[in-house]
Amino acid sequence: MTLLLHLPDFPWDSLAPLKERASSVATADGLGLVDLSVGTPVDPTPQVVQDALRSASDAPGYPQTWGTPALREAVATWFATRRGVPDLDPDGVLPTVGSKELVAWLPTLLGLGPGDIVGFPAAAYPTYDVGARLAGATPQVVNGLAALGPLLPSTTPKLLWLNSPGNPTGQVLGVEHLAKVVAWARQHGVVVASDECYAELDWRTDRGGSTAPTTPSILDPRVTGGSHEGLLCVYSLSKQSNLAGYRAAFVAGDPTLVKQLLEVRKHAGMIVPWPIQVALTAALGDASHVEAQKAVYGGRREDLLAGVRAFGLEVDHSDAGLYLWATAGEDAWVTLERLAARGILAAPGTFYGSAGRQHVRIALTAPDERIAAAAERLRGH
Repeated sequence: MTLLLHLPDFPWDSLAPLKERASSVATADGLGLVDLSVGTPVDPTPQVVQDALRSASDAPGYPQTWGTPALREAVATWFATRRGVPDLDPDGVLPTVGSKELVAWLPTLLGLGPGDIVGFPAAAYPTYDVGARLAGATPQVVNGLAALGPLLPSTTPKLLWLNSPGNPTGQVLGVEHLAKVVAWARQHGVVVASDECYAELDWRTDRGGSTAPTTPSILDPRVTGGSHEGLLCVYSLSKQSNLAGYRAAFVAGDPTLVKQLLEVRKHAGMIVPWPIQVALTAALGDASHVEAQKAVYGGRREDLLAGVRAFGLEVDHSDAGLYLWATAGEDAWVTLERLAARGILAAPGTFYGSAGRQHVRIALTAPDERIAAAAERLRGH
């Protein structure tokens, strides 16, 4: 009970009244509510993944907490071919039960507790804050390294979260920015964990000369100087492969840190089921379904972006990922009320911190016909 008193309310519960109002709107298209408040995939899980899952359905024994060697090799190969990271040690790979549980438990797994600080971006996924609280550590918004001021043992974060592409903003951190963070962190003994689960959904046409099809990773050699010491990349296939229901994810980076996580997870029974490990391996080895899904989201994004702008909202960042980070320069809940009047539900930026008080997050994760309907309503049709 004491623990629960220190956790914030689950934010999406507060959307219930607004969802009811948006659902009651009579719309000319007859489709009713278009819910764009949550980034839940709606398209089919790729056949190659479904087939792999079925092939592994006979699984009477306990799976490996560390993951099969084939899975860890597949992650290393994926980093080399898709993320521009040719030197990832497969020993520095660990599958997780989705990425949210790893985000929530990482401070605890690293041994953080009272008196320790966990830093994260100003507009951020709420679980970074929750994870610090679960460990008994202190959550702290970090607007930039300079904002930390004079560094003392009592004020320096033990763990610093990055999120690129960001949720909710869709902002991409460049190689130079990431390299500065890594250099600073190593100077001060800070572990950097980078949540990169939207990396394959990069909408930028100019990637700064990079040949990788994704956003830069914290493990990129241009960022790390050739060493993954003190660095962790957290990744999920929920978005790019429609695997949210599989809870298929992994953490990769510094083998020493990964082995520390592994030891605790073995004792706690935090194990990805073997059929899911097989499915995850298959998904990582097939880039074609990722490209196809990206094209689907690209079409939805183009349609919805035009509608959002016609509605009078300005879209900030949103260079990658599954959301439009939009503002009318007014309180987010006022914007949400106006959207609800057209039968559209979005999420307030305040769910992601006070920095988002004048923004709303609009998801691309709805079927084509509902995205098209929302765009038409926003255009005033």
